[in-house]
Amino acid sequence: MTQVQPGSGPTALRILLGSQLRRLREAKGLSREEAGHLIRGSESKISRMELGRVGLRERDVADLLTFYGVEDEEARAAIMDLLLRANEPGWWHRFNDLLPSWFQTYVGLEEAASRIRTYEVQFVPGLLQTKEYARAVITAGSAGIAPEEIARRVDLRMQRQQVLERPDGPFFWAVIDEAALRRPIGGAEVTRAQLEHLLDLMRQPNITIQIMPFSFGGHSAEGGAFSVLRFQDSELPDVVYVEQLASALYLDKREEVDRYSEVMERLCAVSTTPGETTDILRRIIKEN
Repeated sequence: MTQVQPGSGPTALRILLGSQLRRLREAKGLSREEAGHLIRGSESKISRMELGRVGLRERDVADLLTFYGVEDEEARAAIMDLLLRANEPGWWHRFNDLLPSWFQTYVGLEEAASRIRTYEVQFVPGLLQTKEYARAVITAGSAGIAPEEIARRVDLRMQRQQVLERPDGPFFWAVIDEAALRRPIGGAEVTRAQLEHLLDLMRQPNITIQIMPFSFGGHSAEGGAFSVLRFQDSELPDVVYVEQLASALYLDKREEVDRYSEVMERLCAVSTTPGETTDILRRIIKEN
């Protein structure tokens, strides 16, 4: 588990690379102290590398791959390519003054993912929001923030959505609690436009939307919202993202990911079918 606090600043790809290095070390049955000695470092340095909290040098990573027995040239090249990409700033870095470091990490993971599954309780997921709905959400949570800054935050959210329009963009699967759809964010007109936007988005082949209806009662995800991200490279672990008030958890250990994945599977099994989703959205629109 990686808990990213404000100011810690790991990048998304550093977290993925660190996770991969940890898995390789554990597979060889080696301690952090043994790995640190190899690269003329310490146990704490290996720990920081594996958590994505420090930059990784090419020489250190190459030495560790040799020590861990990674001899296949293609496998080594894939990891070294990940290292190069981890050291490159993403488009969202120009919003560094707005974003806490723990959320910068998530935006990077979002950009790199091949599949994103999310459960949302309070709001429509950010990647599916209209501009007006996003402005209402951001304004409500930004007391005392200047209008210009709110506008930039809205622009950031709109730019994030472009990932779903890329030819190689991720498959996005959202389960939204019915309460989020009935909450009048920004007023009736903004909410209605948001629900109509969801109907439009459901026509896109890479977007699936399900609703967890009131009628179902209690369910396995009552603990709150979370997302599970998967990546094209099968060697990279899935990552679970759980946002908190002033930090976030990034979970990548198999037992942790499996637990959340099982909850997500149960949510999908008991939530609405696409046809039922359409019916509920139209019913709420009519009621509004």
